[in-house]
Amino acid sequence: MSIQALNPEGQIVRYTDKRRWLWSLSLLWPLLPVISCVAAAKTGQAVWFWATWIIWYLIVPVIDHLLPADGSNPPPEVVPTLDADWYYRLLPMLTVPIHYITLIYSAWVIGTGDLAWYSILGLALSVGLVNGIAINTGHELGHKTTDLERWLAKTVLAVVGYGHFFIEHNKGHHKDVATPDDPASSRMGENIYGFACREIPGAMRRAWRSEKARLERCGKGPWTLQNEVLQPLLITVPLYVGLTVAFGWVMLPYLALQMIWGWFGVLTSANYIEHYGLLRQKRDNGRFEACQPYHSWNSNHVMSNLILFNLQRHSDHHANPTRRYQSLRNFEHLPEYPSGYPLMFLIALFPPLWFAVMNPRVVAWAEGRFDLINIRPGYRARLEARWGKRGGNAAAGA
Repeated sequence: MSIQALNPEGQIVRYTDKRRWLWSLSLLWPLLPVISCVAAAKTGQAVWFWATWIIWYLIVPVIDHLLPADGSNPPPEVVPTLDADWYYRLLPMLTVPIHYITLIYSAWVIGTGDLAWYSILGLALSVGLVNGIAINTGHELGHKTTDLERWLAKTVLAVVGYGHFFIEHNKGHHKDVATPDDPASSRMGENIYGFACREIPGAMRRAWRSEKARLERCGKGPWTLQNEVLQPLLITVPLYVGLTVAFGWVMLPYLALQMIWGWFGVLTSANYIEHYGLLRQKRDNGRFEACQPYHSWNSNHVMSNLILFNLQRHSDHHANPTRRYQSLRNFEHLPEYPSGYPLMFLIALFPPLWFAVMNPRVVAWAEGRFDLINIRPGYRARLEARWGKRGGNAAAGA
């Protein structure tokens, strides 16, 4: 399907999205645990309950590296038409009920089946992985201006109990991103486990403060149905209680594990890698410079971008938060990951490996200037001594 528009010179510009139909993979991904349950039942092999993890952490990175990275952009003249295409708008919306189907079906399998503990563990973590990606769907929908998309964002965030993200991300993270003030921007020298202890409670507090302040301006207290932090909870709590009543106490570890991995294994991992070490500079007036594309790490790996609604083009997203996923652009000379999110998430779980891979890249990006890096407090001298020379070498070879 080709889109055409006129450029300022009156010439016709044509654009064909070669990935148009491949974006529908976003509907298949949240169904993987369901497919795995069916395969396990047919074959009797418990390894199927771990299939989603195997695909995410091993197979998707392999495909990412087998396929050439795609740095192409739609011409600006066709973006309004591209953004208005209902096919692209429907895909994130359609994934919302699929996440609920996966959560409930997997609960039924665990609650009514005689599964070994390692099968329950694999299935719970697999559901957590895809429901963590539900937060990414909520991210895409929550940045839009239509009432339908915004309500669907809250609904899909509720499936993993992370509804406060709707407020925290838009009004907190986007304002403070890549600064020491942001609990959702990681610092050079900070490992993911320490980051999680700062990011998860910090995000909750910031969301509550923001919504409380908004309601106060409207002359209301925080304990109201108009509180957009509480609204998703009114879905999560009855949902989880209902599953526990229906399928028994085994739901408690199942729901807890899928929620923990959705939070930590996906959202915290994404926040950790997306702005690691990058720093907006303070102006003379004490305010931070406006967020630019180079304040986010970027990736043009195809397979993981198809699953994540182009989230890995994070640089353009922060520069233009309402731009729809199919229109997000690549820019030259951006800080780039060596791989897509799945492999980078896995690397982040092993701090020495993460530091070895990313610290030289951070230093190279800052051209050896540690004052341009967001550094873990009290660690600058240690990091400069450890990575300064290596960063210079990385810069020379970049």
